[in-house]
Amino acid sequence: MAGAGRKKQVRFARPEAEDTRRGGEGPAAEQSLLPEPAPRPEVIVAGGGRSRAGEGATPLLRWCISGVLCSAFLGLGMSIAVLGPTFQDLAANVNKNVSDIYYIFMGRSLGYLGGSVIGGIIFDCMNPHLLLGLTMLGTAVGLYAIPWCKRALLLTALMSVIGTSVGVLDTGGNVLALNIWGAEAGPHMQALHFSFALGAVVAPILTKMALSSFISPNFQTEDEKTNHSVPSDIPNALFGSALKLHSNVSFMWSYIVIGTYILIVSLLFVVLYSRTGLARDKAKSSLQKCQIAKYHYALLILLFLFFFCYVGAEVTYGSYIFNYAEVYADMKESEAASLNSLFWGAFAACRGLAICFATCLYPGTMILLSVIGSTVSSLFLALLSKHPISLWIGTAVYGASMATVFPSGISWIEQYTTIQGKSASLFVVGAALGEMCIPAVVGFLEGKLHNVPVMMYAALGTSVMTAVLFPVMYKLATSPSESKLKDAKSPVAPYRLTDVLEHELSWVNTHLSDACSKTSVSL
Repeated sequence: MAGAGRKKQVRFARPEAEDTRRGGEGPAAEQSLLPEPAPRPEVIVAGGGRSRAGEGATPLLRWCISGVLCSAFLGLGMSIAVLGPTFQDLAANVNKNVSDIYYIFMGRSLGYLGGSVIGGIIFDCMNPHLLLGLTMLGTAVGLYAIPWCKRALLLTALMSVIGTSVGVLDTGGNVLALNIWGAEAGPHMQALHFSFALGAVVAPILTKMALSSFISPNFQTEDEKTNHSVPSDIPNALFGSALKLHSNVSFMWSYIVIGTYILIVSLLFVVLYSRTGLARDKAKSSLQKCQIAKYHYALLILLFLFFFCYVGAEVTYGSYIFNYAEVYADMKESEAASLNSLFWGAFAACRGLAICFATCLYPGTMILLSVIGSTVSSLFLALLSKHPISLWIGTAVYGASMATVFPSGISWIEQYTTIQGKSASLFVVGAALGEMCIPAVVGFLEGKLHNVPVMMYAALGTSVMTAVLFPVMYKLATSPSESKLKDAKSPVAPYRLTDVLEHELSWVNTHLSDACSKTSVSL
């Protein structure tokens, strides 16, 4: 019975109090019947107790890991966004037209899907720092090789390698942040995804700087400087070859700079691997003690659909708003470009602000505000789709509302069930499929249904879908474990009635045995 009592008392009392109840006598034993303030639970319960925050890692080490993760997401954002400004150079490098190498995007998307699945499986089997370090190393090698690639199929293969790296990092980085911070992961998750958005903004600027530094407007041929009389075809040929050389150098320079940055980040992960091997073993042992929610798999499937709708709507709006503003709202090209920049600017700015908001708001609250904002703004856009003012206001609100959903969703689900590599890969795959499918369907319908704002209706439909899914997920996450949640949040952890009765019976048995022994001695 004592062993059973010990097993039941793990969540409710300190070890000292348990030892006192087992071996103490007199007043000390009686005082142990009173419930003592228990420490924060070290086991994840289905109702959202404490996660395995920083098992085996010092606070300084956890901050270092977060910093390296943010640096990795910054580099990955740059590696994804650099494709846009250099797309024409890539096509010229493989002697193809831009329209003929569209399949490199498909290769990158398929690599992303494969990396998400593979990363989720491998993450649970090996050290995460080593895995992410090797992933970043593969990305750096791919970026170094792209400027020298002269064949379209080889370029597609390199893009698949980079897409695979993105998938592995997206899965592993989110899980690693949850593992080291646990219930405090909210701001750090927002910082990760803000870093990715910041990298997407930095890459075009970096490419423009490379072009301006290597192609000077004052570049001129030798005969222009000396006024020598030479055949005109010779300097023109020299000028053409020199200009092509300068263009190739600038194109190569963008990829080399980003690749070098990612290579440095990969070395930082290797350093972390050498410093945190023991911490990883301790984290594994604590991870095995974690429990999952009663509706764990239902929650994962619903969150898969949630991210499918959310990411698909985000990419669809960002991809088609420029064309929509020109065709349906009769905006000028410059105004449509500004509207597109407004959407992504509001998106990136709110991701940055969410780092601060996550310190004082629960992830569920942030998701609720985002869902309400996206639903209201998309309804506003669908009803007033041809008015320029409504487009400006609705686009800004819609972009801001979409910013925090993905990182907040991962932080929210971690409160109620354990998220490991395979679970996180399911979320990332859902996001990737939404990014691939919803824009394709919207583009197909826009080609068939003229004069119909298909994009706005798609935004409204996905917003309504997320607004329906989130309450269902919340109900499944909280309803089966309300009692455990109360126990975990209570400042004084109460004993169960059976625990008190068992202690009373053991106390009575002890005193009866003492009385019997004294009686036998006296006789």
